[in-house]
Amino acid sequence: MRRVKISGAGELLVLFLLTAARTSAYCGEKNAGLYWFVPDGMRADLGGKSVFELAAEGKYPNIRRMMENGSYGYSVPVYPSHTPVNFATLMTGCYPERHGVADGQMRLEGYGLAKPSISGFSSSAKKVPPAWKIFEDAGRTVAVVSVPGSTPPEMSSGLTIRGRWGSWGSDFWAINFEASGGAPPPAGDSARLFFMGPQLTRQVRTVPALGWKNAPASYSPPIEAELAAYGTTVYAYIYDNTDDAAENYSGVVFSFDKDLPIADLGRPDSWSGWTPVSLAWGTQPLESSLKISLISLAPSGAMKARLLFDPMNRTTVQPSDAVPAMEKELGPMVDFPDNWPAQLNNSPEEKATFFSEAKMALDWHKSLVPFMYSTLKPDIFIQDTYTPNQMLESRWWTPYVDRNSSRYASATPEERASALADLGEMYRRLDAILGEAIKNAGKDSLVVLSSDHGIAPLNRYVLLNDLFAREGLLKFSTSSVTGVPAIDWADTKVAHLKMIGVYLRPDSLAGQWRRGAGPGYEALRKKVRKLLLDLRDGELAPVERVVKWEDAGELRMPKDRVPDLLLVMRPGYGLTEEMAAGLPVFRDAREGGYKQALLADKNPALWTPFVVMGPGVKKGYRLKRNISNADQLPTLLKLTGVPVPGYMQGKVINEIFER
Repeated sequence: MRRVKISGAGELLVLFLLTAARTSAYCGEKNAGLYWFVPDGMRADLGGKSVFELAAEGKYPNIRRMMENGSYGYSVPVYPSHTPVNFATLMTGCYPERHGVADGQMRLEGYGLAKPSISGFSSSAKKVPPAWKIFEDAGRTVAVVSVPGSTPPEMSSGLTIRGRWGSWGSDFWAINFEASGGAPPPAGDSARLFFMGPQLTRQVRTVPALGWKNAPASYSPPIEAELAAYGTTVYAYIYDNTDDAAENYSGVVFSFDKDLPIADLGRPDSWSGWTPVSLAWGTQPLESSLKISLISLAPSGAMKARLLFDPMNRTTVQPSDAVPAMEKELGPMVDFPDNWPAQLNNSPEEKATFFSEAKMALDWHKSLVPFMYSTLKPDIFIQDTYTPNQMLESRWWTPYVDRNSSRYASATPEERASALADLGEMYRRLDAILGEAIKNAGKDSLVVLSSDHGIAPLNRYVLLNDLFAREGLLKFSTSSVTGVPAIDWADTKVAHLKMIGVYLRPDSLAGQWRRGAGPGYEALRKKVRKLLLDLRDGELAPVERVVKWEDAGELRMPKDRVPDLLLVMRPGYGLTEEMAAGLPVFRDAREGGYKQALLADKNPALWTPFVVMGPGVKKGYRLKRNISNADQLPTLLKLTGVPVPGYMQGKVINEIFER
């Protein structure tokens, strides 16, 4: 065991186990380092031009430098073009049939269907070792930041900073609060993370303000609201500072104790500074930081505010000793804006908050790169940010830059130009992160840009559970208190569950789920398959293909982790578990982009850039054909001098090698 000294932060010593042995060079290449940037959802074109064309025009100078001094082309995600599946593919060099990650939330035989039995975002879901474990076992020092499937940490000596939805550590998600004088409506299921996690948009009532000390004078009766989350409460004092003889609330003071203010905010998209806060994690307090945004404030006093929490702490970093140094040098972490499902997707004020938070996130990730190389000096540094995916999937941007969106034709030239400018700004900030890597990684390191998938326009949702309910195959009820629908499993034979398929049994889906068999099962499966393929939205068929579980190999999916029927959707149509009164089968999507349950081969919106620069790589070389996401890791292993394991299914991209 060695201690690695982190400079610049009180000379904190971080426990960092390093293996002394180094593997021998592979195929004559040097033991090159690697910086691998994998921003989630970075599609390879914007507004009809590829990232490569825009870079060549000078808009992304660091990507252009990588193209001129390296090799580049398109990479194609595997079905179902979804984050956990494609990160597992990128990081294992295998297809889902071998690495085992088939979806974000997977059901296994022997478990009830009401809750997923395994998460594709968890490191435990993979059946083969990931890149960071392979590199660590080869004697390299490794840092992994914000990568899905990296937590719980699998490395014994590497640095892991916050995965995503991996059931490890204290994920304190940002919470939006809508405060008004009316009774709070039911929350509904779309306010919950993956329809299982905490409620992300919360309705609270405003009441007369009482007990405030040193509060601003108000020309209208001041009102207040309690914003409670994760064991702490922030009070909002809503006041009117305009002497106009009318109710015209114009400012909000936020405080923990109705005495000392956290911030006094008076305009939309205004933010407080970071404030220390003690949060509840299980039965233990956990020290964190809080930042508040006033999203909107109506003259009536109706207010919407966002509480953003620092996700980096001793429970989300391994080794945890690294946290104080990073907090001191970098400040609290802003990893990515919004949550899934999107909570900033309604008003223009929410768009502004979203975009400002996105820029904060990309700035934090940019500042991380030189810090990592000046302190820990990793041989292998794999970094992700979810920001591109969140922006491109939201309501505000993709429909105005992609002609295949149903909203593109009705958009004004100004709306299109504004959306393209915002996305261009986001891509420039991704480019700036690469610039820091080029400056700091060293001449003997590879610098790589790739992504897990692009984003296609989302026009309409298909509510399959409403379709099944219409056919008498599914029963559900909706809580009058929470607004959340619940399936009656004992009286349900067919159900669509996240993200990509349908479960069915001729008796019922109650209890421990087992794969059906026999004449009754086959008859029901045939009926459901026909129902799906015959479904029409006007003249369009939303479901292009229905694949039986035993034929999952056609999609390179693992048979033991897929539903009874796998669905391939027509581009523009997305699937949702939602159920609603009146049983509508279709609804227009508020979101603007998605990627699930699509085949990417002939859908360029889902393609991603792949650019690699460094030792052993041809300069200025354009790939002759598209590659698969599975091909990237075997290629990078060979370039860094690490043997490629025989179980990997991806192919080494030999055409980019100098020799």
